[in-house]
Amino acid sequence: MGLSAGKIVFGEKEGRYLPKIIREPDEENMQIILKACSGKGFDFPANRMAVFGSEPSFHTYTGPYRSISIGYALDPLIRHQAASGGIISAMLIYLLRKQHIQGAVVLGMSKSKPWLTEPFIATTEEEILEAAQSKYIISSVNEILPQIGAFEGKLAYVGLPGQVQSIRILQQMQHPWVRNIEYVFGPFYGNTLHFSSIKSFLKSNGEKDYRQISKLYFRHGEWPGNMRVELLNGKVFQLKKFHANYLIPFHIVKNSLLCTDLTNEFTDVSGGDAWAPVYEERGKGFSMVFGRSAKGEALIRAMEAEKWLSLNPLDLETSIAMHSHGYDLKKRGAFIRMRLMRMLGKETPDYGYRLSGFGISRFLMELVIDSLFLLLGTGMARWLVELLPLSFVGSMFEKSRNIWKKSTKDIKRRQL
Repeated sequence: MGLSAGKIVFGEKEGRYLPKIIREPDEENMQIILKACSGKGFDFPANRMAVFGSEPSFHTYTGPYRSISIGYALDPLIRHQAASGGIISAMLIYLLRKQHIQGAVVLGMSKSKPWLTEPFIATTEEEILEAAQSKYIISSVNEILPQIGAFEGKLAYVGLPGQVQSIRILQQMQHPWVRNIEYVFGPFYGNTLHFSSIKSFLKSNGEKDYRQISKLYFRHGEWPGNMRVELLNGKVFQLKKFHANYLIPFHIVKNSLLCTDLTNEFTDVSGGDAWAPVYEERGKGFSMVFGRSAKGEALIRAMEAEKWLSLNPLDLETSIAMHSHGYDLKKRGAFIRMRLMRMLGKETPDYGYRLSGFGISRFLMELVIDSLFLLLGTGMARWLVELLPLSFVGSMFEKSRNIWKKSTKDIKRRQL
């Protein structure tokens, strides 16, 4: 949509969020669009060499890296505003303050429609903090590519893996709209939800009109945070993050189940929650950080030396174990799902590599997972869950998820 110069727009963003062709782009423009679309395919090995060369360390699960750390932003305001440790927000503010960039491409909540996400170019520290925290509904950062290209000055860019991959392709094509992007950052990525998740959450709280939302947060308060909705009439609905995860099987965007990139492998620096009891029990927010490119690693070291970041090195094996659930979902589950789709004659993305050799128990587990997604994604299942008290649903989901994680732990971690 961003590359189409207005010929392709998004339809109802409160609905399926599908692109709509107003006028057919010309042949040259369409070829650029198709080449830059990471949804149909993205050659990981070839692009890894193009972006990073052969210098960084590499693992199939983590992607290229020069360092792996656990840490947080030392500024308490930045850390508190963030989804976890505030690493990416701190980097953007540091670069802006040092005048290494003049703006940052970020994702905030729309001012005119506060129930929707909206990409914009932040030029102040206040705007960067305004865009902090994760957003779990569909977003389209690259729709503002024309604004990015027209911006006078250097930019840092923050996006999800698929969005970052498209930017990397455009950079290799030397497209003028990405010429001023100096740094590429991004969070870890599990899945995305349809906007129906917000509607459902409201219905479960007795509110039917999403237009009554004045503010929407996905990670409000102390880490790991709460899903929080504030209404125009002053009402507030809030649910713990791990309880709010009940929305995932009912409203997940199916395409996110075909993404094989958990840790945003093509960024200069990526970060995500440090999921381990030793950190979760402390609260406040901790991030796992991957320094990938030479300039990304140099930035991390400079910020650490100047007391912007508190970081402790982490070994590869421990980092994989901390996110074993996510790696299993992305590096095993996604490839099994794509294999099943191809057996049914459906097209799948081409990532330039495939992982295989999984045991029969992992295939059987995937059939159970996919069956649950299909069943719980039906209108009937969504309607039924909205009839139940959210406190009960959230608590039951977390308990069920913990039982599932324990019972499948050996299958997920076997030969990980």
